[in-house]
Amino acid sequence: NAVFVHSGAIKPEMMQRAREEGLKIYAEFATLNGKGYVDEHPEAHAIDETGQRVQAASWFMGVCPTEPGFRQYRFDLLRNLLTQYDLDGVWMDYVHWHAQFEEPEPILPETCFCDHCLSRFSEATNIEIPGEGTPEKAAWILVNQDKAWRDWRCRVILEWAVEMKAILREIRPQALLGLYHCPWDDEEFDGARRRILGLDYDLLRGVIDVFSPMVYHGRMGREPEWVEENITWLCQRLGIRNGEYPKVWTIVQAYDNPAPISPQAFETVLRGGLAAQASGVMMFTTYAVAGDSVKTEVMRRVYSGM
Repeated sequence: NAVFVHSGAIKPEMMQRAREEGLKIYAEFATLNGKGYVDEHPEAHAIDETGQRVQAASWFMGVCPTEPGFRQYRFDLLRNLLTQYDLDGVWMDYVHWHAQFEEPEPILPETCFCDHCLSRFSEATNIEIPGEGTPEKAAWILVNQDKAWRDWRCRVILEWAVEMKAILREIRPQALLGLYHCPWDDEEFDGARRRILGLDYDLLRGVIDVFSPMVYHGRMGREPEWVEENITWLCQRLGIRNGEYPKVWTIVQAYDNPAPISPQAFETVLRGGLAAQASGVMMFTTYAVAGDSVKTEVMRRVYSGM
């Protein structure tokens, strides 16, 4: 009953057709993806603990989440999108500090130690950071104020969600705020979902309307059955209840990369995505299903049984 589409691909004729067919339209909004932007605005590059600009993590190029120019740029894009189209919701994507979790062996750098971040951290925590240069300051923080640093980074991500929710409420009061996010539990990779990515469920559940864990089993080197295990854990972790917010609408992998996803595996992950209290499921990508008649039939069978 809904279409999820990249915000840049939405067109008036798409909106019209969706409305005529009784479908809701949700826009995927590339929130902290700095690809392209950092090339033209080097001040928005994330900085690692050695004081160097980070390199792309696999295919992902993050950005400094506190850089004022980038923040204004993204929020302006959101306002323009909501003003132009009567959307039913916006899903935040790429919402984490620079890293790459969509791999069996994730890339988890320490960031961001640019002047903006160091200054904002110091102001927010009343912690004076000693040291002459970035490497000294970063080392001191990680040794002496690690917990305060991790907590502050989570609050920065929360600020993005809060600001985007406020813009939605101003322009499209009924629109939902969704979140595509890393599906790791609290312990995986030494707690890296919170420690490195900055995703704190206890903070975010008060702002996010719909959590959409990206349980891409093939990309992440997991078995299809892992999806059900993960969604069951997440629903318990968030305290999801039928009919209440936040909700869980899972996104599962149909795309044949890095290896083919069989129709059987696709059905397993679709049904696993509806485990526990999850109330919706979608797939990455729709094209991968539309181009495969067997997967299309699997999707039809699962959806018809809901």
